[in-house]
Amino acid sequence: MSLIAQSMSQSPDPTPPRPSDKPSGADGQTDGYAGGPVILQVLPSLVSGGVERGTVDMAAAIVEAGGRAIVASSGGPMVRELARAGAEHVALPLASKNPWRIRKNADLLIALMRREGVDLVHARSRAPAWSAWRACRRTGTPFVTTVHAHYAINLPGKRRYNSVMTRGDRVIAISNYIAGYIQENYKVDPSIIRTIPRGIDVRRLDPAAVTAERVIKMARDWRLPDGVPVIAVPARLTRLKGHLVILDALARLRIGEVRCLFIGSDQGRKRYREELEARIRKLGLESSVHITDHCDDMASAYKLADVVVSATTEPEGFGRVIVEAQAMGRPVIATAIGAPQETVIPGQTGWLVPPGNPDALAAALEEALTLSPDQRQALADRTIAHVRANYSRDRMCDATLDVYEELLIGHQASAHAEPHAALHS
Repeated sequence: MSLIAQSMSQSPDPTPPRPSDKPSGADGQTDGYAGGPVILQVLPSLVSGGVERGTVDMAAAIVEAGGRAIVASSGGPMVRELARAGAEHVALPLASKNPWRIRKNADLLIALMRREGVDLVHARSRAPAWSAWRACRRTGTPFVTTVHAHYAINLPGKRRYNSVMTRGDRVIAISNYIAGYIQENYKVDPSIIRTIPRGIDVRRLDPAAVTAERVIKMARDWRLPDGVPVIAVPARLTRLKGHLVILDALARLRIGEVRCLFIGSDQGRKRYREELEARIRKLGLESSVHITDHCDDMASAYKLADVVVSATTEPEGFGRVIVEAQAMGRPVIATAIGAPQETVIPGQTGWLVPPGNPDALAAALEEALTLSPDQRQALADRTIAHVRANYSRDRMCDATLDVYEELLIGHQASAHAEPHAALHS
């Protein structure tokens, strides 16, 4: 049993007091939250995406561990998920990159941190991180950052702007690739970097949890013929995702009829969508390729697919789609750049191909689509075990709680303060 669990089990009322009930220190900042630490996460908004999903998942884990989770952002649809997890949201204009606004946001965060007795701040994006870094320096609060991507440094001032993500007391990298990028481009003490891969919900992304009825309905909605192999490409319609390379690979296939689904919104990129549609017509792939736009049931889409492809031409920090597809027992093909080189085991859970190479991609597609039933089942067993062992949401949350606890214990010891109950055993 963790210290937090012991603390709560000894209390007849597990409901922690409101912030106004907390004792205040000399600087007006409260000295801790009864029952567990108060963790503040900051990010621009809660609309959609991997950063936002990770924030919500961690908020739920903090609450489950007995702490108090607060998220500050400009808001969005995922605020409702925070409320369901027992976390709190504070609306602040953290999406702005305006230097004046960033400074003002630091003042707003300081006020929030002192009012709510925040014990640790976790920043997940650059503009909010600058505000949080200033606030933490002024209050002496432990500061954690997560680097989610390979940030561009091709413009004046970009390297310095990006550098805030490496100024945490601990810097979380979402893959070994990102950890290497941090050390190559920024002067960071390797001892403060913690590599914690993104985690996915393996309970939701479980082949056994997706009913045949859901898959059949999706196949009917997308008008897929029976018995024709399905290639799924879950990715927003943007050039770096490699759709044009996939089309050229499809034109080279020698295995008969297939259906390729581009599952993702153009997000206003009308000209790129029109370019894709023109290439589809030029290659004579009108009956083979369908742009399905956004999908609300990706678990069923993965199960419907015979192979899932990520043909990105730029390195990805993690590559969530490829991991999710493996969780669903699907063969995957990814480009051999960035983090997919870690998440795909060639010859065991999928294929890695050079970026921008339609011939190599066509060869991998032919191999994946001609597996025997026994080979497909053996591969599915390997992919599911691989993801559950290395990329589960629980694993990510546990490792991040360990980082929080490491900093909180060190901070309390240096301040000679009464220790908070630990977040994690």
